[in-house]
Amino acid sequence: MAKKKFVIPSFANEAEGARWLDWHKAELEAEMVRRIMEGTTLTLAEFLEKVKNKQPLKTVTIRMRSDDLVTARGLAAQKGIGYQTYIKLLLREALQRESRKRRASR
Repeated sequence: MAKKKFVIPSFANEAEGARWLDWHKAELEAEMVRRIMEGTTLTLAEFLEKVKNKQPLKTVTIRMRSDDLVTARGLAAQKGIGYQTYIKLLLREALQRESRKRRASR
């Protein structure tokens, strides 16, 4: 079963962030416990190194059906993230899945 990636969105202000954290406290605690048990936690130095080596993003423009965009915005809002971030995550997951299928069929 694929792991669901827990995404913490950015916030317009501190109060908005505090409300989100309060609302998602149980999920955050469960995610922390899961990662500790798996041994997948990072030190601050490891995290900073990972962020430093992150690939730069390229801007692209795509045309989408209006109803797909409405759906993406609604689903993203439920997850507490921006719709463009949500679409980017979905696209990345789909590309990785298709790439694995292609490698397996060779």
